[in-house]
Amino acid sequence: MSNMEKTSSKALSRRSFLRNTATAGVGFLIVPRHVLGGKAFTAPSDKLVVAGIGAGGKGESDLWNFFQGGKAEIGFLCDVDDRQSKKSRERYPKAKYYHDYREMLEKEHKSIDAVSVSGPDHNHAVQAMAAMQLGKHVYVQKPLSHDIYEARVLTEAAVRYKVVTQMGNQGASGEGVRRLIEWYNAGLLGDVHTVYVWTDRPVWPQGIPWPANKPTLPSELKWDLWLGTAPYKDYIDKLVPFNWRGWWDYGTGALGDMGCHLMEAPFKVLDLGYPTECTCSVGSVYVDPFKWGYFPESCPPSSHVIIKFPARGNKPPVKMVWMDGGIQPERPEELGPNDKMGDGGNGMLFIGTKGKMMGEVYGANPKLLPLSRTAEDQTAKTLPRIPGNEAGHYTTWVEACLAGYGSKEAKALGAPFSISGPLTETVLMGNLAIRSFDLQRPSKNDPKRMEYPGRYITLKWDGLSMKVTNFDEANQFVRRKYRDGYSLGV
Repeated sequence: MSNMEKTSSKALSRRSFLRNTATAGVGFLIVPRHVLGGKAFTAPSDKLVVAGIGAGGKGESDLWNFFQGGKAEIGFLCDVDDRQSKKSRERYPKAKYYHDYREMLEKEHKSIDAVSVSGPDHNHAVQAMAAMQLGKHVYVQKPLSHDIYEARVLTEAAVRYKVVTQMGNQGASGEGVRRLIEWYNAGLLGDVHTVYVWTDRPVWPQGIPWPANKPTLPSELKWDLWLGTAPYKDYIDKLVPFNWRGWWDYGTGALGDMGCHLMEAPFKVLDLGYPTECTCSVGSVYVDPFKWGYFPESCPPSSHVIIKFPARGNKPPVKMVWMDGGIQPERPEELGPNDKMGDGGNGMLFIGTKGKMMGEVYGANPKLLPLSRTAEDQTAKTLPRIPGNEAGHYTTWVEACLAGYGSKEAKALGAPFSISGPLTETVLMGNLAIRSFDLQRPSKNDPKRMEYPGRYITLKWDGLSMKVTNFDEANQFVRRKYRDGYSLGV
């Protein structure tokens, strides 16, 4: 048995001992923890043992944020790329290291309390589900999943397995979204009918053909494990660790990368549910002076998406307009020539019958328009705040896991799957339209296929059934087929 296994077994045994003796009513002296280890000491039995699937990049920072809170022990690491995981392995030298998450969960599940999933989008769902089925609490980076079906299944699984969940959209725990909700609830905007959301992403290649290069596979990268659920393809240079975002087999494009950060505030402020309709058009690139490229494996370089939501009680229907690739809405007339719209490259703009309000990515730095209204605002703060704002997104999840499913700590989280699951479905509805747009283009064997189609597509959506009702070909993107060896187990 390894030192980590011994430590974890002792911690589990101590927890069981304390629980059993308390239940039996046995009296004994409990030595205060400050006597054992000082004022800030946290007893081993009060720490959450976290396993990180994805230990480099965003996974590295996620694990560090859990650890920094003082109530989490990073007990296990899993990554398919030894280059990316190097810093985490050095930072947590006692953590046992694996390449295959399935092997880690099979061998170590008795010593793991919770799992953080921070790899590429296409593997989020199978990794999170495998942990949840073992009763492990999960923190999953945004977007929650690659496909709409996966988001729905994970949302339902959180209830079925009674585990504490959180998606990695930190703004959900921030001050900004709460202030936006308070302004809206106070009636400062009247009835909001339109919301614009925009981003300067992608900052990685999109709208390009699959590279023809045949580089040597790095010895540190377990390529087959990295591919995971995706169809097998030979390794190409620069896909790992960042540019996978621009390919449909692995990523979810600009919408998947930023949608959960930017749409989260409108989703909560306006109490949005499933959309009923989605319209989009996409940008293309020239391959020569007279022809547009058609590369269906790659996300487009830009997109313009309109998602429509029905009335909710006495709240009117809402039109949400998404723009990426640097496209931005018309500047509000209330903004001066030197006033920044959003954060410059990203933002959100709410338009109501009585006023407008604006925020940056994560809903940060909310502002009423004109800006003088913000300076004069006296609206009461009625909503509870998350301690630490964005940093608290991590620490409150750890504390909720320690408190358990159904606890007040778990109910106070900013992005449990009950909220982030439907949000992710809405984000991916935009991608459903974007991918369906390509299905309208001329067929592969049509000599005119390189001509720009000059069209848009509108999909009618039945949210409860997860089905496009007016263009059946689009439904192939609701749920994809996994490669052999991978399954959601449902």
